[in-house]
Amino acid sequence: MSQAGGPILSTLIVLPLLGVLLLTIVDGAREGLIKRLALAVSGLDLLLSLIVYVRFDPAQAGMQFVERASWIPSIGSSYFLGVDGISLPLLLLTTFLTPIAILASFSGIASRVKAYMICMLLLLSGMIGVFVALDLVLFYVFWEGMLIPMYFLIGVWGGPRRIYATLKFVLFTMAGSVLMLLAMIALAFLHQESTGQLTFDLLELIGGSISYGTQLWLFAAFGLAFAIKVPMFPFHTWLPDAHVEAPTAGSVLLAGVLLKMGTYGFLRFALPLFPEAAVAFTPLISALAVIGILYGALVAMVQDDLKRLIAYSSVSHLGFVMLGIFAMNVQAVEGSILQMVNHGLSTGALFLLIGMIYERRHTRMIEEFGGLSRTLPRFALCFLVVTMSSIGLPGLNGFVGEFLILTGTFRVHKGFAVIATLGVILAAVYMLWMWQRVMWGKSRRAENLTLNDIGCREMAILVPIILLILWIGLNPNPLLRRMDASVIHLLDGMRIAATSEVQIPPSPPFVKGGWGDLVRSAN
Repeated sequence: MSQAGGPILSTLIVLPLLGVLLLTIVDGAREGLIKRLALAVSGLDLLLSLIVYVRFDPAQAGMQFVERASWIPSIGSSYFLGVDGISLPLLLLTTFLTPIAILASFSGIASRVKAYMICMLLLLSGMIGVFVALDLVLFYVFWEGMLIPMYFLIGVWGGPRRIYATLKFVLFTMAGSVLMLLAMIALAFLHQESTGQLTFDLLELIGGSISYGTQLWLFAAFGLAFAIKVPMFPFHTWLPDAHVEAPTAGSVLLAGVLLKMGTYGFLRFALPLFPEAAVAFTPLISALAVIGILYGALVAMVQDDLKRLIAYSSVSHLGFVMLGIFAMNVQAVEGSILQMVNHGLSTGALFLLIGMIYERRHTRMIEEFGGLSRTLPRFALCFLVVTMSSIGLPGLNGFVGEFLILTGTFRVHKGFAVIATLGVILAAVYMLWMWQRVMWGKSRRAENLTLNDIGCREMAILVPIILLILWIGLNPNPLLRRMDASVIHLLDGMRIAATSEVQIPPSPPFVKGGWGDLVRSAN
């Protein structure tokens, strides 16, 4: 059964699959038609997700647009979908970035266009499924299913070392996923022992009576799978290779969406299912997050490849997200969710810009550029706005998320917050230094003087992202208000589930009013 209003979440998942079926019957030689059809299908998914956003009730803490149907009753698994204030922003990010990534591929992909667009639509369906699945088996199917189209996107349309990068990406992800699957099965059987019912229903499993020692093992299994996907230090080594070798659209979706599935997994599964273990692991994970912030920033400073620099910056930025999640208060957790969106926009735009310049110069080496602002003024302006967003300039989206994370973390882990602040400074160093070497000074190659500035199609790709960067930076409340009830419900549920010996830190007090609802009551 589905909630009133129709099975809109199922439609979001199925529509790209219908697009795949449509593309299979189109003549592969009609590349223009294939590209337009893929763009239209992803655009329809974006419109449907906006309907979900408009009709979403911010006051409701539970799942909305719920759909449930019998699927595999013999093991207690059902087709169970829903969305709340935690998953809604990531659902919107997915449907927003995918048509942009497809549009960006119109000029960059010249071979096997039909197969490429089929992979993009399959990836879209899988990504949406991950963010709306509320049954553990169903979630795992979507989680693993995404690997297939991404494997081909990198392995077929990637760079010279694409096979190495693809295998590394898949092996890392599957290693964690196998442990997570075993933990899911163990969790379901533990629930059956205590209640007599075998189920993989996430909402029924939350709050179950699991001993502290068992929670530690199960949290470690889930946490490893999610930490690899984030990727957290020291599980990050697959990321730079995957980014460097992936086509532009692959890098955009990898950085913009797929990495967020790890951080989302902690919020949706690991924390509510194992609250006491989450508290026990907090010092370790927070320390690794801070190390990742500084390590990613320092390594980014010495990169000579633009893509590799942005890849390591993702390790640093997602360290902030993990730090906020494990501060376990409303302010920091909401900042983390918002920062997932912010990182998807700014880093996705950076990969798009790098892809545009790569199509013109066929190189990503920083030393090959210089003085591009004189020949590519529109490109330089877009690059500057996105760079400042990544740095966290006040008035742009990155500032809001980082500010909430650091202030929320400071209330419970002052030392971690102070050290993490160095990452903000280092981000300004490596991003501004990169921009200076690419855009200012004398041109290092004669080819740079004859490049064409970005045209209408490329502006159509970048302008929507820049508008969102500005909108979130100036008015984040529409997104934050939709998170409030769900985040408070998550943290309150963890406090109830935790024993008196293992306490979830209290949420910080908020005063009503002001941007970002910095002052909103958490009780």
